[in-house]
Amino acid sequence: MIGTFVNVATVIIGSSIGLLIHTNLPENIKNILFQGIGLFTLYLGISMSLKSEHLMIVIFSIVLGVIAGELLKLESRMEAFGDRLKKRFSQNNTQFTEGMITAFLLFCMGSMTILGAFEEGLQNYPNLLLAKSLLDGVASIALASTFGIGVMFSVIPLLIYQGGLTLLASSLENIMTNPVINEMTAVGGILMLGLALEILNIKKIKTLNMLPAIFFAVILAIVFI
Repeated sequence: MIGTFVNVATVIIGSSIGLLIHTNLPENIKNILFQGIGLFTLYLGISMSLKSEHLMIVIFSIVLGVIAGELLKLESRMEAFGDRLKKRFSQNNTQFTEGMITAFLLFCMGSMTILGAFEEGLQNYPNLLLAKSLLDGVASIALASTFGIGVMFSVIPLLIYQGGLTLLASSLENIMTNPVINEMTAVGGILMLGLALEILNIKKIKTLNMLPAIFFAVILAIVFI
């Protein structure tokens, strides 16, 4: 899990830089940086979603994932977790929880997260995750300058999710074929599109509640492909 540990470190460093320049960064610069991240997220979501060759798997994965996420109340639980951290560390930033959730989704929904975690888990090569770490570090500067210290605390769910995928991959070497990974990536891309709409302030979407769709994509792809 070297790649994940490096990723956590770069997010912490990037967030620290973002917090330091927060007060000195003009509002118009912060806004345009955030819009840039939103547009990049939109592009990434589109490119990932086009990897699917079995649209019915994607559709049913989203439907089942949304139902499961709503029943599990994932977004509410994450918000409650963020609020507890906010109170524990006496943070007055009203965007603490929003920053943590937005950063976690941005850092964890990309194809590099999925493919990188499986690359390290299956082959012990963290090359993709190391490249992702650099990108996340840069993104965390812009995010932390806007949302504050909540972005730094996104490393907690990041470590659990991305590290969990790496450990899972090591035990699923014979199951995670390229077609399965493609369907999982496509579903992750759709979630990225939802996140992009939120970042660009176009529409509020409970993206976190859709997270189980990725796991349903794996199950359905294994069964039907």
